[in-house]
Amino acid sequence: MTPAPRSSATPPDPPGAGDGVTGPADAALPAVRQPGMLHIRFRTTDGTPLGAGCFERLLGLLAQFTPVIEALPPDAALADVGGALRYFERDAAGIAELVRLRALAWHGVRCTIGIGANPLLARMAAQGAAPGEIRAVPDDAETVAAFLDRRPVSALHGVGPATARALSAYGLDSVGRIAAAPPATLQRILGARTGRIVYERARGVDPTPVTPNAAARSMGAEHRFVHDELDPARRRRALLSLADGLGARMRASGQAARALTLTVRYADRSTTTRTRRLDGPTAHGPALTEAAYALHTALGLQRARVRSVALRAEDLCRAERAVRQLTFDPSDDKAHRIEAAVDRARARFGTGSIRPAATLGRSGRTPPPGRAEAGPAAQP
Repeated sequence: MTPAPRSSATPPDPPGAGDGVTGPADAALPAVRQPGMLHIRFRTTDGTPLGAGCFERLLGLLAQFTPVIEALPPDAALADVGGALRYFERDAAGIAELVRLRALAWHGVRCTIGIGANPLLARMAAQGAAPGEIRAVPDDAETVAAFLDRRPVSALHGVGPATARALSAYGLDSVGRIAAAPPATLQRILGARTGRIVYERARGVDPTPVTPNAAARSMGAEHRFVHDELDPARRRRALLSLADGLGARMRASGQAARALTLTVRYADRSTTTRTRRLDGPTAHGPALTEAAYALHTALGLQRARVRSVALRAEDLCRAERAVRQLTFDPSDDKAHRIEAAVDRARARFGTGSIRPAATLGRSGRTPPPGRAEAGPAAQP
C-alpha cells in the first residue's frame, strides 16, 4: 500500500503564494497553536464509492477523539476536537494526523483534512488540499484575511451561483473585496439577512455550531460524472438512477422518506443544496424520481458545469407509517406491482440485474462508470 502524502504547506491558489495555510512542512517556524475544527473528506485508495458501513466505521473512528461530530454524507464530516486537545496533549494538526493514519491503516481510506477556527475556515482549508493532505488556517486575524483575500466569492460556503453573480455585477468578485465593502452596501444588494451573513463569512466569521447527529435518519447516494457535465438529459439520467437505488434500499430496510435533498457540485467546487418535502412518507421510485426532477428543474442549470449530483432521502420513518393514496388509475397499481417484482428479482440476482431503461446510454448499454459513485450515507 502506497502511503498517503503527508501534509504540505503549499497554498491552493496560486502555488507559492503565502496565504497563511500551514502544515508539518512549517516545522522550522515557531509553533502556532491551531484551532480545533476539522473538516474531513474521505476517499478510498482504489477510488471505489464509500459504502454506508465504511462511512459509519469512519464516524466511529472520529468518535475516539470527540463526540462532537456532524456527519456530512456521503463522504465527509465535521468534528470539533477543541475539547480533546489537552487530553491527547496534541494540537488539532496532531489529532488530524492520527485520524489520517488510522483511517488509512484500518480502513484503507485517505482523509483530506482542513483545520480552522470554525466550520467555514475548515471547509475552505480542505477545498484546495490534495487527497491525504492536511491544511490548517491558524486562528489569527491577519492570517485569516490573507487566506481569504483572493478567493472567489463562490468559494464561501453557502454562497450559490445566483448570489455570486449578483455580487460580481457590482465588482465584488473576490472575498477580499466583499470584506472591504460597507455592510450596508451588501445588504442593499442581497437583503438584510443574507448581506450580513456574507459580510461575516468574508471576514472568516461563522458562528454555525457543529451539530452531532446519528447516522440512521437519512440515506444518500452520489453520482460523479467522468467529465464536468453540461447536458441536462444526462444529469436527469443520473438522478433517475440515484432515485431508483434509494427507493430500493429504503424498501429493503423497511423505511420511507418524508423529504428529498438534492446537492449539485459544480466545476469550481461550489455546491447548491435544495430540499423538497414529499406529499407523504414514501419509498416509491417514481415518486422519488419526480421530486428529484422537480428539484433539478427549479435550479435552472442551463449551462452549468456539473461535477456531481447527490440525492439524500431525509426524515426517514418506518414503512408502516407510509400511507398510499388509492386511485382509480390502473397504471399506479401496476407501477407498484412491477416495483415489487423488481425488488424480488434484485434480491435473488443482485442489485445490478434490473435497472430503469432510461439510465442506459444511447447505444442501449450502460455508460462506463468512470468516477461515478453511489455510496449510501446517513445524516439526520
